[in-house]
Amino acid sequence: MLHQNEMLLLKLGEVVLKGLNRRSFEDKLVSNTRRRLRHCGDFQIYVRQSTIYVEPRGDQCDMEAAFAACRQIFGVAAVARAVPCEKTVEAIAGTARAYLAPAFAAASSFKVESRRADKAYPMTSIQISQAVGGLLAEAFPAVAVDVHDPDLTVYVEIREHAAYVHAPSVPGAGGLPVGMGGRAVSLLSGGLDSPVSSWMMARRGVELEMVHFVSPPYTSQQALDKVLELARLLTAWTGRVIVHIIPFTHIQEEIRRSCPEEYFTLIMRRFMMRLSQAVAQRSHAGALITGESLGQVASQTMLALGVTEDVAALPVLRPLIGMDKVEIIRMAREIGTYDTSILPYEDCCTVFTPRHPCTRPKVEDVREAEAALDVEALVAEALAGETWVRIKPTDAPRI
Repeated sequence: MLHQNEMLLLKLGEVVLKGLNRRSFEDKLVSNTRRRLRHCGDFQIYVRQSTIYVEPRGDQCDMEAAFAACRQIFGVAAVARAVPCEKTVEAIAGTARAYLAPAFAAASSFKVESRRADKAYPMTSIQISQAVGGLLAEAFPAVAVDVHDPDLTVYVEIREHAAYVHAPSVPGAGGLPVGMGGRAVSLLSGGLDSPVSSWMMARRGVELEMVHFVSPPYTSQQALDKVLELARLLTAWTGRVIVHIIPFTHIQEEIRRSCPEEYFTLIMRRFMMRLSQAVAQRSHAGALITGESLGQVASQTMLALGVTEDVAALPVLRPLIGMDKVEIIRMAREIGTYDTSILPYEDCCTVFTPRHPCTRPKVEDVREAEAALDVEALVAEALAGETWVRIKPTDAPRI
């Protein structure tokens, strides 16, 4: 097998629909790919004709790790392992015979599908498929030709400098390159929802910073470590992130001391919005992201969401707003955050939970209840105690 020449072809998805600014999307995707593959070895990475080419330089590259990483890069629709060869029928068939021998051994039927990106090539796509398919049928007489429903499809791409042979592509992450959708601050708790909502917005090209609120002694170091591990798991998709850690104990204690119990959660979330917005403004972010889903809990009714958003000047993005818990759990499993999210370490959202929360609040009533607090002083104090952690995809697990 010709593994020593193996490379990766990354097929672009939504990026190809961009107009005059398509080049900037491609450049960002190449830059993101370079950064994400840095720990896998030395690769030459470039884009031509809606495909990113990832070619290893030398034998020290970890192709398995590179293949896995490329599948998690937003903007990549599909990833294929491929082997380049000369642009002759004989070379293409010989490469396919050697490179795909295990796949032929497991198949009972095959076909060849060709794409001629080099329009100067003297054969049409159909002629290439017929010629290569004939040679492969001779090489593997036990594998029948079936152009309608084959077990194995051999893909041949004729491009500018070489031909490329590969088996079927596997799906990539899709979406848009991180960094092309602006920057936003995501409120990251230790639950199931906020990691999924962060992932969904990163998939739309949004560069993330995270905010997490801690309430010692009511919340533990294990709870913080859990959240930092969730952030680390997300970096496999998003690239490096900063997590801003904001002390929240004094605010919660003041709310409990001075405000009606039925408004505890709403006033707490209004403070979270104020603090997250302050972080966003310092970070030049254009929006906030939450994991709220309509009607999931008392603080996520339509009226309650309006009360929470009342204090935010920035847009509040809620990608999970129409999803139910079953869908969110399914996505958490798919992106790899589920097992960590369900660890039994409570975050500050569970501190001082009201017995009978208000589900139909009026913003005027909540503002009046909140007037018992020195809001500006509490916000300033919390921001003064802020710390932050930069998390990279190559960091060791936190828990």
